[in-house]
Amino acid sequence: MKDREQPVPENTVLIIEDDVENIKVLRNILSSDYVVYAERVSKDAVSTAKKLLPDIILLDVMMPGMDGFEVIGQLKSELLTKDIPIIFVTGRTDTEDEVKGFSLGAVDYINKPFNAPVVKMRVAHQIKIINQMREIQNLSTTDTLTGIGNRLFFNTLIDQEWERAKRQQSHISFIIFDIDNFKNFNDTYGHLNGDKALVIVAKVISSALTRVTDKTARWGGEEFAIILPDTPISGAKQVAESIREAVENAKFELDDGRAASVTVSGGVQSVIPKHKGEYGLPEFFKEADEALYKAKRTGKNKVCIADE
Repeated sequence: MKDREQPVPENTVLIIEDDVENIKVLRNILSSDYVVYAERVSKDAVSTAKKLLPDIILLDVMMPGMDGFEVIGQLKSELLTKDIPIIFVTGRTDTEDEVKGFSLGAVDYINKPFNAPVVKMRVAHQIKIINQMREIQNLSTTDTLTGIGNRLFFNTLIDQEWERAKRQQSHISFIIFDIDNFKNFNDTYGHLNGDKALVIVAKVISSALTRVTDKTARWGGEEFAIILPDTPISGAKQVAESIREAVENAKFELDDGRAASVTVSGGVQSVIPKHKGEYGLPEFFKEADEALYKAKRTGKNKVCIADE
């Protein structure tokens, strides 16, 4: 009889520790439950954490170069890493150190030499909190009908991507789609079939987005929004056109067995956000929205580009 396969660990732990033996011991304790990474150079700790985005960080207090207190200060000042729970690892028993660590944002302490059951328990406790919070967040940011992100999900993500594009001076594109004649569809076929149409459009859009960074959400009602980071207007237009065509060709079955389809109109805008100036997200959205209504006014089932 074959042994049952062990589940692959989903949560990740980053150990920031200069001592190779300590890393080895912590790996042995944690690697059966988590994916474990390690960084030995304290000055590289923040960049490594931003790259890996672990669920939790075990941070040594005493390290050459930057000590743990300096590292946690930098981690908490970075948008990508500020919310990652940090457990300090220390061989010292100074109460003042613990107070300082907690005041800087540490969630717990693990003492050296390591007691395996204690290490497991303290890490597991924080991972449990993380997973529970993540589940609650997923429920609160998911559209219950279509299964894609909702407006809250979109607003959180666009704020992050806008700031990233501003820092990196890269393009960010926004597409907004609206199902054509959706009120008439509901009046003719009923709201349950209208819900089917919304689900089909959401699936088509999700399937068309091939990059991990590209995200879609239900903007509201029969409108859908898409964020395309690092994408100029030409690429955004191509994505929008492929989605419009895919929606037009997607057939689905009504409650009475008849086949049906819908079309969408889209508005697209792409910019490189400036560090200063009055142009921001409200203007960005408004220009895409105006392009959408131009598509509606000029025949529907088409995509229009802002300022074109």
